[in-house]
Amino acid sequence: MEKPVLKSDFYYELPPELIAQDPLEKRDDSRLLVLDRTTGGFEHRKFTDITAYLREGDCLVLNDTKVIPARLLGTKADTGAAVEILLLNNKGADTWEAIVKPGKKLKEGAKVIFADGRLKAVIKEVLPDGNRLVGFYYTGIWEEILDELGQMPLPPYITHKLGDKTRYQTVYAKYEGSAAAPTAGLHFTKELLEKIENLGVKTAYVTLHVGLGTFRPVKAENILDHHMHSESFCVSKEAANTINRTKEEKGRVICVGTTSCRTVESACDENGIVRAASGSTDIFIYPGYRFRVLDGLITNFHLPESTLLMLVSALAGRENILKAYEEAIRKRYRFFSFGDAMLIL
Repeated sequence: MEKPVLKSDFYYELPPELIAQDPLEKRDDSRLLVLDRTTGGFEHRKFTDITAYLREGDCLVLNDTKVIPARLLGTKADTGAAVEILLLNNKGADTWEAIVKPGKKLKEGAKVIFADGRLKAVIKEVLPDGNRLVGFYYTGIWEEILDELGQMPLPPYITHKLGDKTRYQTVYAKYEGSAAAPTAGLHFTKELLEKIENLGVKTAYVTLHVGLGTFRPVKAENILDHHMHSESFCVSKEAANTINRTKEEKGRVICVGTTSCRTVESACDENGIVRAASGSTDIFIYPGYRFRVLDGLITNFHLPESTLLMLVSALAGRENILKAYEEAIRKRYRFFSFGDAMLIL
């Protein structure tokens, strides 16, 4: 039987004022804490200094998912009461799995109106986990209506309204489907990516649609009892070949974000050979996990006791991570989605 891994081992105290509420004016102006996972030593740099740590023959793996403005605010057709529908998974035929608020008022058959009736919805089914299957009715193009009426589904710890929707989107976002951004990628500009490619660093784009389960707290004290959420992913043949060629040529595979990391670790075999694949993954990476593909990670600072903090602890060691976080707090780094970055090598 596996020895229990305790949730409380991943707790740290974060002053609330260090939670970044707004993106910086310039994406790559963020700070960068560089952590050596072998020695536990760290350096303080600017994000643009990332080029000093990358070398010819390396491969950056980026998640090109695109966040949809999935938060819809409307009113209940019969009472006019305010309701919120948060889109999770597109089930086809204008039907979505969604989280609704307030749940008690939106039972099967309930009708919802958005924007004076330009968009209407009906609750088709109440699912066992409390989510709903919601059917939508409209005239026009769904993507355009959603873009106009929907809001970005920002994490619960961000209380400020986002002025520019594109700032919760990476500059290379391509395939729509996420309910949250792969935030490590938010630091990159097109110019910085170009500079990195000019160094002889390869790029491989994979897709993992980030679900809201990424913010779901771990409730079990023994984390081995935690049920991981499932997310859909896709690795193209081209991306798989680029990653495998990098490994063959002794280059390093550096994932941008925990979502890219989880994607490549889900799409490889025991020997770390990545296959072109698509499907869903509920891979849960915590200390003791043997990484088969990645050699380094660019990531943000994660919530206490979260599965993402457990993932980075699996890579760099729990004590190294907690010491680095302690240092980041002391140096007043900005935390979470719009916060600063960390490079683990």
